[in-house]
Amino acid sequence: MSIGDFGSESESKPEKSKPITIREVWSSNLDYEFELIRELIDHYPYISMDTEFPGVIYRPSGDHRLRRPESHYRLLKSNVDALNLIQLGITLSDASGNLPAAGSGGECCIWQFNFSDFDVARDPHASDSVELLRRQGVDFGRNLSDGVDSGRFAELMMSSGLVCNDSVSWVTFHSAYDFGYLVKILTRRELPRGLEGFLEIVRVFFGNRVYDVKHLMKFCDSLYGGLDRVSRMLEVDRAVGKCHQAGSDSLLTWHTFEKIRDVYFVNDGPEKHAGVLYGLEVF
Repeated sequence: MSIGDFGSESESKPEKSKPITIREVWSSNLDYEFELIRELIDHYPYISMDTEFPGVIYRPSGDHRLRRPESHYRLLKSNVDALNLIQLGITLSDASGNLPAAGSGGECCIWQFNFSDFDVARDPHASDSVELLRRQGVDFGRNLSDGVDSGRFAELMMSSGLVCNDSVSWVTFHSAYDFGYLVKILTRRELPRGLEGFLEIVRVFFGNRVYDVKHLMKFCDSLYGGLDRVSRMLEVDRAVGKCHQAGSDSLLTWHTFEKIRDVYFVNDGPEKHAGVLYGLEVF
């Protein structure tokens, strides 16, 4: 089923009234949560993703909007190689936009993985980014003591059905860095030297049906800005959590994509824009 089949009249409408819970994932429940995801992925093969990381420590000189994709990638590689992931948010959905109901009370759920790799006292970071995440509720001390080891995460993700699976589609927002961190974690090494090598690894792990909403916005009149601004312009509400928390942002990304698809891609769908990451466009 292609992503263009979403919301067809023959399929049930999503149940928007159900409560949604964010399943916080730590080292203690990592294996269980991946078992759950493995059971669900065949029925909910649309994955929306967001990450939180400690900002950027290498910045472009001059007008970054004039930089070529290869230059953007070199800067991305420098930052991702030097820094560590803090959170990953995952939202699963079916073709009608329904979320899995995996809570004990039948509530819908999304996932927020909290990683132990980043030590705010020792590791490089952008202070303003870290303070913003702290204000939004990220507990860096608990992440360090109770968080997920990225090596174990990589082992479980490889067998989860989330990656190397031709049946899934990925929905993201301005996600070059997001995929950069996931590629670093999954390969356990620094990012490839060149952009083409990086994009090939992204295709191997995540397939050809990767939708970057920031790229889609180029084909939508009057849409601009970051995720929160775009969602407000589209009158899409944040269903749970708060901004700059990866789980909540992954769900807002999904709902924003749904609205853009239904408003701007009614006739031909967004499929022809798949496989392009904003800022790393190679045609």
